[in-house]
Amino acid sequence: MAAAQRFCVAEERSGHCAAVDGNFLYVWGGYVTIEDNEVYLPNDEVWVYEIDSGLWTMHLMEGELPPSMSGSCGTCINGMLYIFGGYDDKGYSNQLYYVNLRTRDGTYLWKKIQNFKGQPPTPRDKLSCWVYKDRLIYFGGYGCRKHNELNDCFDVHDASWEGQVFWGWNNDVHVFDTNTQTWFQPVVKNVAPQPRAAHTCAVLGNKGYVFGGRVLQTRMNDLHFLNLDTWTWSGGINVNGQKPKGRSWHTLTAIGDDQLFLFGGLSAESVPLSDGWIYSITTNEWKQLPHLPKDRPRLWHTACLGKESEVMVFGGSKDDLLSLDTGHCNDLLIFQIQPYSLLKLCLDNIGKNATLLRSQISWLPRKLMQQVLKKITFWTAVKHRHEKRTQTEERDTDNAD
Repeated sequence: MAAAQRFCVAEERSGHCAAVDGNFLYVWGGYVTIEDNEVYLPNDEVWVYEIDSGLWTMHLMEGELPPSMSGSCGTCINGMLYIFGGYDDKGYSNQLYYVNLRTRDGTYLWKKIQNFKGQPPTPRDKLSCWVYKDRLIYFGGYGCRKHNELNDCFDVHDASWEGQVFWGWNNDVHVFDTNTQTWFQPVVKNVAPQPRAAHTCAVLGNKGYVFGGRVLQTRMNDLHFLNLDTWTWSGGINVNGQKPKGRSWHTLTAIGDDQLFLFGGLSAESVPLSDGWIYSITTNEWKQLPHLPKDRPRLWHTACLGKESEVMVFGGSKDDLLSLDTGHCNDLLIFQIQPYSLLKLCLDNIGKNATLLRSQISWLPRKLMQQVLKKITFWTAVKHRHEKRTQTEERDTDNAD
């Protein structure tokens, strides 16, 4: 197998879905810009990244396929990837689909959930989700409503009076119970966050946190949580010290038992961001991470927690999508938030120096050999992709000159 094929990566994209289950990162959907046209990625493809070996593979999907979309909300429960909402050429969606990622025969079969109870949310995209007690809990998003669906949970942006259709931002909460296949809308207490889209959510304990997002021309930096047992909003959390600037299209990832990792997004000044922050529940403080690369901004990317508490950021754009929609990415950024285990550090050292240690690798215990071989593959792939990226950047620089 040629190196280019063996070390291939998922295609560039933004507005996609990603989830980690076991030793694998799964990527589906999204869009890319080709000759000023938005092109949605194929709906019958899922890209799978093996975390240990660093190798990508593409698998075809079958069944009741979701439309090719961007801005869908993808979440994983017990090996099932659920996709809700999104936007395509026909408009906004409020359909829910799922696929079993733990397939035994390599067949990924989509199913559309149709025989549900209750009322689903109105069509929307750029929403977020908390997973709690086998429930999918959706908040916010941008979408459309009919005149008889307007209420205080909807901030109108535009309207078609002829068709009685209104577009705008939501701040309602909708729950889908995966065990009973039931939609319901809880009665929330206290003051809800302002309607918004392109925000981000994360769960710590029984609290669902939400940060930032956009409504009208405002990009916010407020932090709230919803008690997922009592459905009580916290109100805006008055954090101590400095705060991240307002943004949309960012990610928020729960790390450990009491911390949240914030990365990237688009600022209120429409500047793509590359900063990372950690919020501590214990101290009620944000702290900015030093030494992050300034030349790797991302927005409308995905972020997933890996096996060693590392945060894996895939795809997204390095440009302001609203004005220069050309900078879609397909590299995987890995942020080490907590110290790695001694085993991982040793395996990485062997993988990086496999040529130097070639005559001694066979001395290792047999039960470690498979992990070692995967780490050798991982670092070989990293080197190959780095060299390829460097060559591309040099070629682009020469062409610019």
